[in-house]
Amino acid sequence: MTDDAGAVDRGLRGLGVSPGRAAGPVVRMAAPPVLPPPGTAHSERTVGEGLAAVADELEARAARAGGAAGEILEAQAMMAADPMLREAAEDLVKEGLDPAHALDAAFATHREALVAAGGYFAERAADLDDLRNRAVAAVLGLPMPGVPDPGHPFVLVAEDLSPADTAGLSGDVLALVTEKGGPTSHTAILARGRGLPAVVACEGALGLAEGALVAVDGGSGEVVAGLEPGEVARIQAEAAAERTRLSGSRGPGRTADGHPVKLLLNIGSAADLEVEDLGAGAEGVGLFRTELLYLGRRSTPGFDEQVAAYAAVFRACPDVVVRTLDAGTDKPLPFLDLPDEPNPALGIRGLRVDRLRPEVLDTQLAALAEAARATGTEPSVMAPMVATAAEAAAFAERARAAGIARVGVMIEVPAAALLAAEILAEVDFLSIGTNDLGQYTFAADRQHPGLADLLDPAQPALLRLVELCASAGRTAGKPVGVCGEAAGDPRLAPILAGLGVTSLSMSAVALPAVREALAGHTLEACQELAREALSGRRYQRSAVVTCGPGRGGP
Repeated sequence: MTDDAGAVDRGLRGLGVSPGRAAGPVVRMAAPPVLPPPGTAHSERTVGEGLAAVADELEARAARAGGAAGEILEAQAMMAADPMLREAAEDLVKEGLDPAHALDAAFATHREALVAAGGYFAERAADLDDLRNRAVAAVLGLPMPGVPDPGHPFVLVAEDLSPADTAGLSGDVLALVTEKGGPTSHTAILARGRGLPAVVACEGALGLAEGALVAVDGGSGEVVAGLEPGEVARIQAEAAAERTRLSGSRGPGRTADGHPVKLLLNIGSAADLEVEDLGAGAEGVGLFRTELLYLGRRSTPGFDEQVAAYAAVFRACPDVVVRTLDAGTDKPLPFLDLPDEPNPALGIRGLRVDRLRPEVLDTQLAALAEAARATGTEPSVMAPMVATAAEAAAFAERARAAGIARVGVMIEVPAAALLAAEILAEVDFLSIGTNDLGQYTFAADRQHPGLADLLDPAQPALLRLVELCASAGRTAGKPVGVCGEAAGDPRLAPILAGLGVTSLSMSAVALPAVREALAGHTLEACQELAREALSGRRYQRSAVVTCGPGRGGP
């Protein structure tokens, strides 16, 4: 990271989850509100008013953030507005607790239930902690906790960041460093979406002194402390020059010898499709997450409303891959009235919702077909969480009967990757969601800080599943793309191209670096990188998260 041979001795190592380099003074996240002793807390709001204030603030942030950040914040707002949570706290008030302690106790009970449920619900426990802190602050009349604003550029250091924190980052934040989190955590996803260098699972980060000058490398995962002002200025200048260079990147995705790899965008609505994104070389949309239309609803969006939303996207960009509703687990939708499950991550989610509520998919497919007809476009439509060839065939039949010409499925379950050839016999394309595929392959909770290395998309086992899909695609003459977080990683782009992936879909900010990474390698060089990655010879990052302060990694 620096020219100083002794830099590692004054550094920390974590998991680099958002490439880029930055340097500046450390500012630590403000502590959550202190709960006064029972009987001494002065409440300025009732339980209901406090929770409503939190929900309103999060909904306002969601509207401002848009995209993936907006979706996450909408989900948090729904958790704050949960009537069961409010009723539990109000019952405790009736028993004699003040609103602050009643909220604290109610959130603690809900947190225990989430952790006990495991899977995706356990992942949401950290979100619930953030909501608790906000609600307690609201009833006590204190400022809601959040990102500090020192009035100058800084490196934000925290134990972890909530979706609300990450979505509300100001332009003064140079980089993120957290002690918890993993490569598919909300912090990682939103940092990549904003182009902020980020290092997570960084043991000892909270020991960095307030105001200490540090350098952060979001690629290698290295955090170097004890810099001199001259070092900070040099790194900042180099990072600015790199951003300027990448800002001039244009054109479609190509290797150095001209092999095409389409570069596509991940979006949540038409608002995410800025003209400059497409002009900068995005060749279409590889993942249109339709959940945004459904979040925060107490009833299913109607046919006409769906047609209007989908048509707005198709008019802005005719080359779109749509993912049908991906609900369940971390995307709870009250109107679906899904049953409680002992292990929701392995239960009714994604396409499996159709087993209980087939009319939801029927309406969505009809609306997509009508939007395509009205705009004269031919979108591709894919289903999430497909596990068998039979499920793929059934979805394809439904979609084609509705008027969808080009049908595909997402590969997020190892069983589907193993059956890629059979599935491709039923559909027109595959799109690999590396976030869930990694979680299910390694049986590793996406939010568990001690398992962050297992969710690294450079893991050879995960890449071998990607290779199975790409090989099946070559044999069938059908495209196979990647739309998980791995797609926006410039270090992995040449490897994925070498495996035979035909497209990469990512946030707009990641496009230039991925384009440049592909252009820096011939197809043969990409294939050699892929062979090394599959063998495990190139994989070093698993060791990084085991290194504590001062040990410097491998």
